[in-house]
Amino acid sequence: MHNVIVIGGGAAGMMAAIHASRLGAAVTLLERNQKLGKKVYITGKGRCNVTNDCTLDEFMKEVPRNPRFLYSAMSYFSPQSMMELLEDAGCPVVVQRGRRVFPATEKASDVTRALEKLLREGGVHIVYDARVKEINEADGAVTGVTLMNGAVYPADRVIIATGGLSCPLTGSTGDGYRMAASLGHTVTPRSAALSAIETAVDWPGELQGLSLRNVTLTLKKGRKTLYTELGEMLFTHFGISGPLVLTMSCHLPDEMKDADVTLNLKPGLDAQQLDARLQRDFDDNSRKMLRSVLPGLLPARLAEIFPRLCGVDGDKVCAQITREERETIARMMQALPIPLEKLAPIEEAIVTRGGVSVKEIDPSTMESKLVSGLYFAGEVIDVDAHTGGYNLQIAWATGALAGTCAAEEMF
Repeated sequence: MHNVIVIGGGAAGMMAAIHASRLGAAVTLLERNQKLGKKVYITGKGRCNVTNDCTLDEFMKEVPRNPRFLYSAMSYFSPQSMMELLEDAGCPVVVQRGRRVFPATEKASDVTRALEKLLREGGVHIVYDARVKEINEADGAVTGVTLMNGAVYPADRVIIATGGLSCPLTGSTGDGYRMAASLGHTVTPRSAALSAIETAVDWPGELQGLSLRNVTLTLKKGRKTLYTELGEMLFTHFGISGPLVLTMSCHLPDEMKDADVTLNLKPGLDAQQLDARLQRDFDDNSRKMLRSVLPGLLPARLAEIFPRLCGVDGDKVCAQITREERETIARMMQALPIPLEKLAPIEEAIVTRGGVSVKEIDPSTMESKLVSGLYFAGEVIDVDAHTGGYNLQIAWATGALAGTCAAEEMF
């Protein structure tokens, strides 16, 4: 008899299995791939940003969707708990810029290797190439699972930790949503989160590959500011991406047409200072064309197309630039509009927004309020956070709590 079955061998699933086994439960971990932690391998561009070394209150500010649901899980298994777990398992960690935590080797494989060691020590039985067809249930309680190949695994507790819809090549294809829905759970609409964004204008594509630093991106809906932050962004062949854009994507209004996005290319100057700088540059280069002077203020590729974005002739010599044109250039430098079209495909997003409704999950145990013995952990739940190690920490914390509570309630 399998006391606890964990479906999914990603971050949340591995952590759930580790914690359940530590309490003496007989744990079986079902992984549809041929190895564990495939998505962990690609996080942080292969370096694995495992968590963020912040306080509970600081963490919650980075969770735009259902943060209160996470208080129990985060209190039980904090970022510092994760750092200690890895250190004890022989995987030293380092804290870098933005308090992002990485394995000291900066190799994601070392994180997975440390977790696999803990799974072995706990006696967890791992079954690979195991895709679950359905979760079996009787009289309002789980009784086990049935695989696609017909194999049946009886169990007293089942933890769904199957991930979301992002990065489907890692095995996240929405199976958990299907299982939850079949047992009566509400699955909220899913969309991309921490996603690049396609723009409604073509000029960002002309700047493909250009990265901007120390710029401010602002998102408004009407008069309300939904997001504003200083940092880095990137132009792509279809629009915009990079840290600022990924985080902004978590705050977009439901209707993209309501999103008013502007880019401040010179946030270190106020309007008066920028106008004075432009006047000085134009006076000092009065016989030069505007397009040859702007690289003193902007990256060369952006400077080349910037006059067109402002509606000013770039071949005009600076002595002929009118006051109105100069004011337009200054205004656009500090509030360049970027009309948005849509989020990049959910398969290309870092995480999934939406999932199993938190209203139907007990936040103190991660157990279903509808089906006894059914638990949830990780991205399958309707919670998501900003970039910086926060989403992996949600997986670790909800997995740890689900695994612990599933095992404790058996003995």
